[in-house]
Amino acid sequence: MQFKISLLNADFSYPILPINYQYPLSSALYKIMSKGNKEYAEFLHETGYGKGYKLFTFSQINSLFKLKGDRLFLQSNELTFIVSFHLPQAMESFIKGLFQSETIDIADHTSKASFTVKSIESLPNPLQKYANYEIVSVPLRILSPIVAGSKNEKDNYYFLSPEDPLFPESLVYNWRNKVATCYDEGTAQTAILLLEIIPTKYPFKSRLMAIKADTAEETKIRGWLNFTLKATGEKRFVELLVNAGAGVYNAMGCGCVEVNEYKKQNI
Repeated sequence: MQFKISLLNADFSYPILPINYQYPLSSALYKIMSKGNKEYAEFLHETGYGKGYKLFTFSQINSLFKLKGDRLFLQSNELTFIVSFHLPQAMESFIKGLFQSETIDIADHTSKASFTVKSIESLPNPLQKYANYEIVSVPLRILSPIVAGSKNEKDNYYFLSPEDPLFPESLVYNWRNKVATCYDEGTAQTAILLLEIIPTKYPFKSRLMAIKADTAEETKIRGWLNFTLKATGEKRFVELLVNAGAGVYNAMGCGCVEVNEYKKQNI
């Protein structure tokens, strides 16, 4: 399920955010979830679904800003973003209740901005009309950088670009692991899971992001934008991809996607 969250700056001024706002925002979201259900928040943060998958992601923020150094100077006291959870539909009211009127701080060592949740809106599910086992083919709009790659001998990720033929293979591998986590290995191995990179009129764009920036634990990751993903598979698996995100580092705000349009596919 996906939600659109609108934030209002607490003192109605134009806030300043770190360019690497993903980790602070992720931490703020976990903090809110822990208030409503400590066990659920600990499950997301520490364990995930069996293999550590949290099946949770969020988009880039949407607000006018000016970039100065490593700071985003917002030109409004409001911003919006999309947050996605792979949860039963029955959890919708629970999630909305958690966020209603909450406070979200986005801060690092240099600046801090405090927001209140102005509204949280459930977004429609374009796949809802299909049965779980129907095959659908879905163009996905990229809402935050998609990170794909594999680990080298030093256990560090080697990041791939959409121009690399291994890029969609890496995304499918990750998607298949998520299916295995939510269902079982046999289902994941036999599932039809196809991803196609569809370029736009703009060139691929990369973004280098720092997790836990300016600390001893800083990790830098590279994600990509300016393309469309065409996903084909059973509706339940495509829905998992949309809710949980594509690629890796989803819980850090990478790989958030939304259904652009859809059609039934016969295979």
